[in-house]
Amino acid sequence: MLLADVAATSTALAATRSRLAKRALLVDLLRRTDASDVEVVARYLGGELRQRRTGLGWRSLTTLPEPAAEPTLTVAEVDAAFEHMAGLEGPGSSTARSAAAGSLFAAATADEQQLLRGLVTGELRQGALDALLLDAVAEAAGVPAPAVRRAAMLAGATEPVAVAALGAASPEAAAEALAGFGLVVGRPVRPMLASSAPDVAAALESLGSGPVVVDTKLDGIRIQVHRRGDDVHVYTRSLDDITARVPEIVAVTRGFPATDLVLDGEALAVGADGRPRPFQETASRTATHEADEAVALTPYFFDCLHVDGRDLLDAPLLERLAALDAVAGPYAVSRLVTSDPAGARARFDEVVGAGQEGVVVKAVDAPYEAGRRGAAWVKVKPRHTLDLVVLAVEWGSGRRRGFLSNIHLGARSADGFVMLGKTFKGMTDEMLAWQTERFQELEVSRTEWEVRLRPEQVVEVAFDGLQRSTRYPGGVALRFARVLRYRDDKTAAEADTIETVLTLAGG
Repeated sequence: MLLADVAATSTALAATRSRLAKRALLVDLLRRTDASDVEVVARYLGGELRQRRTGLGWRSLTTLPEPAAEPTLTVAEVDAAFEHMAGLEGPGSSTARSAAAGSLFAAATADEQQLLRGLVTGELRQGALDALLLDAVAEAAGVPAPAVRRAAMLAGATEPVAVAALGAASPEAAAEALAGFGLVVGRPVRPMLASSAPDVAAALESLGSGPVVVDTKLDGIRIQVHRRGDDVHVYTRSLDDITARVPEIVAVTRGFPATDLVLDGEALAVGADGRPRPFQETASRTATHEADEAVALTPYFFDCLHVDGRDLLDAPLLERLAALDAVAGPYAVSRLVTSDPAGARARFDEVVGAGQEGVVVKAVDAPYEAGRRGAAWVKVKPRHTLDLVVLAVEWGSGRRRGFLSNIHLGARSADGFVMLGKTFKGMTDEMLAWQTERFQELEVSRTEWEVRLRPEQVVEVAFDGLQRSTRYPGGVALRFARVLRYRDDKTAAEADTIETVLTLAGG
């Protein structure tokens, strides 16, 4: 298949907000895709390269060669080019990688360059969410969508499921192929995700009457632990294998009274006072292959998917928790089962007061819906807000092409402003149009990608927490920042200071 076909579909996806229209575009392309190209095409439609690391970044793509006039690149050729770049290492690899990238982009048309750049930077923003892609695979193969979603959950990825379904000779054969995907100890499954609610009352209302489980939401990293005998593997939320980096978690798991296990949980660094250490300390332990023995991680588990030959994915939550308590003991996340709204709210206050992120309110009878952000789990976190100043803004891509989108956020300091991060989340179409006009009025200078501004516009942002960062001069960065509103009633002199931010961070 020509890359131009994928690029055209990606452009069309970004241009529409209709889920039905997006699915129709995906189905059309998948039906035209050769069986040998399905894996790569599915990955590109999901907004990612098949290679986890290529050595390229957005800085290396600031200047691109003139695009080709006619499309010639095939999907297979592009995948092979990125595979070649990913394999380069040692002296001269940077130069060789730049040359290979230059050749690839020179052979791409303008639309293909836009697609490739989005895939490399992870900012394709075409709205082809994985759940939508799975539904498209189901329609293209003529099989029920739940069968495709369950297979993807158990496979831990969309691509092998797409290959199995679309490579079958008939819908019946596709259904049989999908049924072959099962829970395998040692092969990670996609984690179940939680939706959000602004407060405990809203979470309880969404789950209806009756008892709920109020789980502690720990401020750590999501882990999935598989054990078969003494063989233990630890996976992250994105299903990366980090076993070698966390020997302490392996040791804890080997001490459990079961030989076969699949557990879902969090790992975090805990201080001597029992409170969680800053998130960055936890993240740093899993970010590199060099373990920092001074920062030990403790696992805490909140679900059990398999124990000694018994799959529990379809079992109700309370049954899974009983199995979890039997094997994990003190390493099970503390929880409250209650029908009392006041008790649930008190539990939330207790958890937040202990330094944790919040709570997850769960339906007691729900199965484990891996890979889905379902209604059975609802997370509630306290909302932190800051009034910050917009220092610069980047041009958007995809549906936001032509609009100034990603804003750079700064706090006041004695010497001016200190950058704390960027965000493009929370912006309505009206807000995008307004800020595109407003920020050009504040323009000081610009590049192809970015417009630098006079530090005048105040914006109120919500965020989930702060983490240490060497990337920004203040030493901290916002986690999951999103725009609430622009504060025209405040001047930059009234924005929050870096001292306020550091106080929130405990610094």
